[in-house]
Amino acid sequence: MGAFSVSNAFRRKNQGISTMISLSSSAIKASLDHSVPASFPPLRLRSPLSLSSSSGSPIRLPKRDLSVVSASVGASMSTNNNHSRGLSSQVGESFFRSVLGQMETVYLNRNPTPKSVLELVKSVDNEQLCYDHLAFRTFGIGGYGIDSLASFFLDHGYTQMDELRFPAKKLRALWFAPPKVSAIPDGSGVNGPLPRVFISELLVEQMTSQTQDVIRKYTQAAPNGKKYGALSSALGTLPWEKPLSSEFEQLARESEYAAWTLANGYALNHVTISVHRLKSHLNRIKKLNQFLEEKGFKLNSEGGVLKVSPDGGLLQSSTVADSISFKFSDGVIKSIPCSYIEFAERLVLPQFQNVPEGEIEEYHRRDGFEVGNADKIFESTNQEQLSRRTG
Repeated sequence: MGAFSVSNAFRRKNQGISTMISLSSSAIKASLDHSVPASFPPLRLRSPLSLSSSSGSPIRLPKRDLSVVSASVGASMSTNNNHSRGLSSQVGESFFRSVLGQMETVYLNRNPTPKSVLELVKSVDNEQLCYDHLAFRTFGIGGYGIDSLASFFLDHGYTQMDELRFPAKKLRALWFAPPKVSAIPDGSGVNGPLPRVFISELLVEQMTSQTQDVIRKYTQAAPNGKKYGALSSALGTLPWEKPLSSEFEQLARESEYAAWTLANGYALNHVTISVHRLKSHLNRIKKLNQFLEEKGFKLNSEGGVLKVSPDGGLLQSSTVADSISFKFSDGVIKSIPCSYIEFAERLVLPQFQNVPEGEIEEYHRRDGFEVGNADKIFESTNQEQLSRRTG
């Protein structure tokens, strides 16, 4: 799929923002009331392109030189700062951050592990805690895929970057660079520097006919749900009807990603702490991993706890996903995987090694994503990893 054009983003602006603004009152009210749908636990106050090898595993095509990537991203961020399509006014930015804030609220209400991790890290590092990226999962069919969420971010100044493909999992993903806007003073998380966005989609047409039939059943019965992906995420509701337990299990046998998406919809799959932006001794991912494991948190061990890009510049890890009690439409109640929290450390690029530490900015560091790392991070919601929580 080609890149979104700026003209297309402009044409969607009025329709996208007006739709979100007209419907935002309920989202903001939900945020003020701290309310979530009854099916969820109550509020507690406490980059590169890839192709398939003969084995079906992801392989990498030559990627752009990282110095070119960092320079182009820095330039695009600067351009967005001056010509932001959606964050050109204080009102526009306030609305955008309010929607992200409600997505974050739903995520933290449903997932005790990310909430505990964030509280623990903040107790040690009480400076501004920044997110590296937010991640979402979608169904690549009938307009319910990447585009359904990407339009919201594009309309608010984000820029589409690279595509990643995962042939063995039948997935593709795009990531989006944020506009360069000032963080809210003392703001953390979604009120800090705007994070990157990573959106993946299941290549539904590559699945078995039985799995395709289940996914089409729900997406076709809610043809307008794809227009409100961001709103669905912010309200913590599915854009389609609750599934049957038997159909969830059917999808899980072929693709745990598909089953997760059927039951969780557009909910935040994970947020990612920007480790190198921490000010304490935890600003190195190996130290953070050790700290969390000593506190009893289970980390995703697929491919090793620490996932390192081939160039050594991107280091990632994640917790094992939480589980929630989910009541299916046939009345069956089962424990299903929900979301997790990730950690990313981006090292300074070789050409910027002589930049004084106090002058290093994000664009001096390794940008983008890595197929091999992301492929293993996806496993955080898989049953094999979840079993480690009780093992």
